[in-house]
Formats: sequence, structure tokens, C-alpha cells
Amino acid sequence: MLLSIFYKTQENQKAIVRLSDVIANLVEERGLDHAVLKDVICEGILAAYQKKYADLELRAVHKSKDDEIVVEVMQEVVPVADDLPATISLRKARNIDKTLGLGDTVWIPFVEKIGRIEILKAKQVIASRIRTIEALAVCDAFREKEGTIVHGVVHKAERSGWTIKLKGDVPAFLPRSLAIPGERLPVGFSVRILLKEVLAEPRGENQLILDRSSSLFLKRLFELEVPEVYDRHIEIKRVSRIPGYKSKIAVVSHDSNIDPVGTCVGFEGSRVKPILDELGGEKIDIIAWSDDLEKLIASALRPAEVDRVELIADAEANVWVAQDQRSLAIGRMGQNISLASELVGVGINLMQPASKNPENEASLDESNFPEGELE
Repeated sequence: MLLSIFYKTQENQKAIVRLSDVIANLVEERGLDHAVLKDVICEGILAAYQKKYADLELRAVHKSKDDEIVVEVMQEVVPVADDLPATISLRKARNIDKTLGLGDTVWIPFVEKIGRIEILKAKQVIASRIRTIEALAVCDAFREKEGTIVHGVVHKAERSGWTIKLKGDVPAFLPRSLAIPGERLPVGFSVRILLKEVLAEPRGENQLILDRSSSLFLKRLFELEVPEVYDRHIEIKRVSRIPGYKSKIAVVSHDSNIDPVGTCVGFEGSRVKPILDELGGEKIDIIAWSDDLEKLIASALRPAEVDRVELIADAEANVWVAQDQRSLAIGRMGQNISLASELVGVGINLMQPASKNPENEASLDESNFPEGELE
């Protein structure tokens, strides 16, 4: 459309563009402000003429009366205009303004032509400015929502991830690396998702980066489903998560009348169930926080029952469990004990039932835990 307007300009041999013809579709399709678009198009048109006539002082002016953008050139008043179009004769200048004298300057409509290369320059400048304006608008609209859960609808699935349309039909991107492993998100599917990052400028085509695999996403889900967590009567002290498999969260109540674990689970699991459904069946262990590290370690290893915990260093502990509890403590591919260790911030050595010899501790190397033996 802009290209055709420039061709019209060439036919008239006068640098005048009817603004309403250029921006009508942009206002409707892109939702941009009409006044802002006037400035953007003026900037683009001026860049086109400056590319070809770099030695002249030019400006693009919007004429409100006729809704036109006119490119003008500054001309100096001289006795005889030999250096066109940078000069104007005194006689012609006086026809424009009788007060003008030699050495004065005046802005005159520019009538020289531009070609395809300059037209391309204008289109590039306008497109770039529009992208910048749109990016700034998205940043302003979503910056305060960064780190919170937003709702969206899956718009497109790609090899690298999913495009999700948020409120206002704004596109956001969920990389596969930040999705729950193995989950399916069909087009048209409504999803809750963490707005991980709002970029000032798009990275590639993406400006809003989403996330469903982080511990923060799980924490925000509990804030949505459990009012006591949202109101800070219950605090989520720590979260450890292996997305798609299991998560562990440690909670503490700041109200002696509130049971933190029972409140988070809800009657017959009514509060935790929507979270489990959102995570596609990922298991969640909710434990009560304790300042007693030994007690906290024993709770973190659930569903295994722990016989004894012995702290042997600031960041290491030996733990004894019965033989029939070892597979539960370790978990599939060592994941339960790994999550417990991350939750409490202490390395856990799983000991043989009848020994306190560290040589008998269970290694967390996954190669030592065949999957079939740990189910």
C-alpha cells in the first residue's frame, strides 16, 4: 500500500502523500495509535528523500487541513537562484512572503523525484519503527505480570515449542526446554502458564517467554489454588522439582490454627487435585517445614519411613531406613532422594540398615539404580 502511494507521488511530481490512505489499514490491523503513526510515516518518508538528497535540508510536515504529508526543502534567498533546489530567487521568495530578504531561508514544497531504492528505505524505516512501538507496548502491558501465571490458548505447535495467544491476542512463546517433558498441548487447548520473561525487544520473533517446568510455576499454582498461601498465612519455604515426575514442597503455617499440609491438600485432595491435573499427573509430596534439620530430612524422604538421621557435616547427613524402604527412599532412577537432598540443602547418604559405615552408603549415581528395581 505504501509503495502505491509513493508511485502516486511520482506521477504528481510533488512530494505529497495522503496520510489517511497510508495508515487506515495499519490502525485497524495493528491497533496502533493514529497520531503515533503520523509521526512514524513522516519519519519514513523523510528517510527516503534524505537517502537520495543527502546534501539538502529536508523535513516532512503533516498538513492537518488536507490530511497530507508534505516534504519540504529549506531554500536560501539569493539574487538569482543558480543552485537549485537549495536556493530561491528574491523575486520568487517575495511572492511567498514579502518580508523575506537576501540571506533569509524559507521552506518550500520539494518537487524532485525518488526511485525504488528510496521507496524501499522508507518501507524499512516505517516497518522498523512500528516493530519498536509494538514491542514497547507489549513490554509496558506485561512487565508487571512477569513471574506470575497467565492464561492463554495454544495457537501453534512447532519443533522448538508452542506459540500461545494471551489476553488481547498477544503471542507468547513456550520453548520445549521450559515445558513439562512429555506433555501434549494441542492447538486450541487452554493452558495456565508462567510468564517467565518479558524482553524489551523481541528475540527472533518472541518477546514474551513462558515456562511450565520451573519450581516457581508450581509455587504460583499453589498461590492460586490455596487462599491461605496467597494471603501468606501459609508460606512455601522451599520447592524442589523434576518436571513431569515429582515435586516436593515444604510449607509452614504462620497461624497456629492452620495445619499447613492439610490446608494445601484440601478436603479429599480438592485443592491439590487441580494442580496435579495442570501438571499432567506429576506427583507432589507436601511436607511440613521444620527448623530441626534431622526431622526435615526424614520428612523430605517420604514416602519412605526413616529410622534415623545423623548430621555428619554442615551439608551432609547419613540416613538409615529399613531394607524394604530403600527403594522408596531412592525413587525411580534416584530421583526421590535427589529431590529430598535439594529440598533440605544437604547431601544425603543412604546407609545400610545394620551399619554406620559410610562405605555402605547408597550411591546417587543413576547407573547404580536400574529403573525396574526402583519402581
